[in-house]
Amino acid sequence: MPLSKLFSLIQYPIPHHLLSRLVGFLAECRVAWLKDGLIRAFIKAFEVDMREAAEPDIRAYATFNDFFTRKLKADARPLGKGLLSPADGTLSQFGAIEADRLLQAKGHRFSVADLLGGDEEAARRYRGGSYANVYLSPKDYHRVHMPLAGTLTEMVYVPGRLFSVNSATTDHVPNLFARNERLVCHFDTEYGPMVVVLVGAMIVAAIETVWAGQITPLSGQVQRIRFDKPISLERGEEMGRFKLGSTVVMAFAGKVDFDDRLAPKTKVSVCESLGNFPNPGPAFA
Repeated sequence: MPLSKLFSLIQYPIPHHLLSRLVGFLAECRVAWLKDGLIRAFIKAFEVDMREAAEPDIRAYATFNDFFTRKLKADARPLGKGLLSPADGTLSQFGAIEADRLLQAKGHRFSVADLLGGDEEAARRYRGGSYANVYLSPKDYHRVHMPLAGTLTEMVYVPGRLFSVNSATTDHVPNLFARNERLVCHFDTEYGPMVVVLVGAMIVAAIETVWAGQITPLSGQVQRIRFDKPISLERGEEMGRFKLGSTVVMAFAGKVDFDDRLAPKTKVSVCESLGNFPNPGPAFA
């Protein structure tokens, strides 16, 4: 049996949420020697480039989580054209949404409706549209930015498991992104509806947004949250962050012409151009 298959199988009986909350407790520890030791070990193990950080001194971070969600220097990630990558990471899959299904990995597809917590009405907006998945490894910058300018219309918390989302697991666990705990963020954009889904994973202690703070964990029920006042974010503006690595899944009502240089497993940077929309927004309204 391949090691990747074995790795995915042993995750089924693991108490995902308990393990993740315990790691989250440790990541919020403020004991200086322990916190600094964890950060130094992490930097060494994952070869983190602190030259990009707005604050390179690890002693300045109050907790490991503060370090993990660190800001970058203002010029570290130039703003590209068109559709932007929402995060540093690996563009694991992307392309057209075919028959309401997105590609997770070779041999595994999942439906838009399942991804959105069973919302068939919302899923219909994306038929014939496009999608992209970006996986954030532990060494990556873990703030998530807007791929397009948009106005938030609804936020939906969907409870679920917390399988790892690295390639070993995505290759073997069916419907992984539609099984894990996730935060679904619906936006209106000049190109029509856009949904940005922040997918939880094993030892991800929490997901935060700039408009509501920490979101997970919540109750075991799907929760839909609307806001009294419009929340509009500019293209490239920060929208949220992961406390430890995970995946961002994006879906668009319109067709995206992805850059020819891109292929599955391509390394991308936040705010890097991924492609363009060939048609004006009203065509997708």
